[in-house]
Amino acid sequence: MLDGFSAELLARFQFAFTISFHIIFPAFSIGLASYLTVLNGLWLWTKDETYLTLFNYWVKIFALAFGMGVVSGIVMSYQFGTNWSVFADKTGPVLGPLLAYEVLSAFFLEAGFLGIMLFGRERVGPKLHMFATAMVAVGTLMSATWILSANSWMHTPAGYSINAAGQFVPEDWWKIIFNPSFPYRLVHMVLAAFLTTAFVVAGVAGWHLLKDQTNTAVRRMFSMAMWMAALVAPLQIFVGDMHGLNTLEYQPAKIMAMEGHYESHPNGAPLILFGIPNAKEKRIDYAIQIPKASSLILKHSLNAPLAGLDTIPDDEEPPVAIIFWSFRIMIALGFAMLGVGVWSLWRRWRGTLYQDRWLHRISIAMGPSGFMAVLAGWVTTEVGRQPFTIYGLLRTNDSLAPVDAPAVAASLTAFIVVYFFVFGAGTFYILRLMSKAPGAAPPDLKDGPTRTAGITPALQIKPDILPGRN
Repeated sequence: MLDGFSAELLARFQFAFTISFHIIFPAFSIGLASYLTVLNGLWLWTKDETYLTLFNYWVKIFALAFGMGVVSGIVMSYQFGTNWSVFADKTGPVLGPLLAYEVLSAFFLEAGFLGIMLFGRERVGPKLHMFATAMVAVGTLMSATWILSANSWMHTPAGYSINAAGQFVPEDWWKIIFNPSFPYRLVHMVLAAFLTTAFVVAGVAGWHLLKDQTNTAVRRMFSMAMWMAALVAPLQIFVGDMHGLNTLEYQPAKIMAMEGHYESHPNGAPLILFGIPNAKEKRIDYAIQIPKASSLILKHSLNAPLAGLDTIPDDEEPPVAIIFWSFRIMIALGFAMLGVGVWSLWRRWRGTLYQDRWLHRISIAMGPSGFMAVLAGWVTTEVGRQPFTIYGLLRTNDSLAPVDAPAVAASLTAFIVVYFFVFGAGTFYILRLMSKAPGAAPPDLKDGPTRTAGITPALQIKPDILPGRN
């Protein structure tokens, strides 16, 4: 199946496959950890049992997502030592400490308090349990900070020198950590995680609202998710625009590919909405475009000149078609999220947020949209960096370990089989948990206690005192 591919291409496929599986779990767990902290805090503040019910509902799902994120993340470091050992050797003095800081601070913080968060409420008391929950949320955000600092440095390297052995060595850690693209990338990713979680919660709530519009916990989580969509989606679009301006400054070839600008435009560049990239002829076929709008967005002037890929050497040009389409998928999903948020505000104002069955159906359909947007954005970012691993300094083909294509193909095949089995089973179980409404009794008791011959009603089991009932 994988015959005829080079070792480099197979290694890139393998890394893309494993990181695509990995990133969806942190994208969910980062937002869900913060959501659990909010739920726990609101319960402590208001003593409204609805918040505690929602906390106990989502904390089980968080535990599974967190565990799968940890397991899938271990594989990433494995590949640095096998397929990309040259990259690891050359960048180790810079990236090694950054990844170690993530483990020593963020991961230890998460792991240290996770057990208390999951099992310790009755043992340590509500206040210390709240502290543990908050620390897990802080740990997920710290983990994102270190990982995105390392990744951003690969896109906009700073604070380094290159020694005689060709290694990148640190000169200024502040410049390394807070490299030029890091603040934009961090905020963009964290907001993406919040939106991902919001639309998963909205999708689950929408599913249960179609069945029962009276469940207080379901109504509450749908309302909270819609507030998040309405408030964060426009903020994400603004941050994305700022990130794009930063990318134009430091990685102009990526922007050229995203916009589909094969040619330079000295008097204002059009915004190409759709079209088919033609790499051979270096043009966008069947382009639907708005004249000069790209210059207006990127340089805030209709007639501002924009350089095209004709200014980039052919061997440094990124794969335009992949970036062109992944960017448009991300943008389309972002505006769809904004549309759902605005729709929910209108329905909230009309007092029909819980009665609009079409809004509930759309929320179900949009449930995976955050994951899709994150993956599309990640493809845009990482493919847009090609043909470099360290932008402008270290090429991808110079980062590869001396491995044979059959060996990489074998490990890639093994990863595909194992990942679909293990993570498929985990995802299936998460969906099973989501299929039960928060606060619902087991199926055989959902209609209330059942009379049994010879047993008085006073001795019947009540759903509200079942183990695990909150």
